[in-house]
Amino acid sequence: MAVKVLIPTPLQKLTNDQATVECQGTTIADLLNSLESSCPGIKGRLCDDNGELRRFVNFYVNSEDIRFLDGINTALSDGDEVSIIPAIAGG
Repeated sequence: MAVKVLIPTPLQKLTNDQATVECQGTTIADLLNSLESSCPGIKGRLCDDNGELRRFVNFYVNSEDIRFLDGINTALSDGDEVSIIPAIAGG
């Protein structure tokens, strides 16, 4: 099952400068493992030492925030689009 992942600019150095990567997975957790296999080091930027998503990184599945779905266990379907959005602070 192919899922399109939109990679933010700061992480594109880990994806050979690709803004979009196709990965496999039935959940966000599976997708992260697939992404790590094809882009070593990226999972460490997205997850903490316990494997939990970092608070300053937001994930959206087809424009739906996974915090309001099932978090890291959010189900994915073939053709879904996952956006990784780093939080931006300032004032």
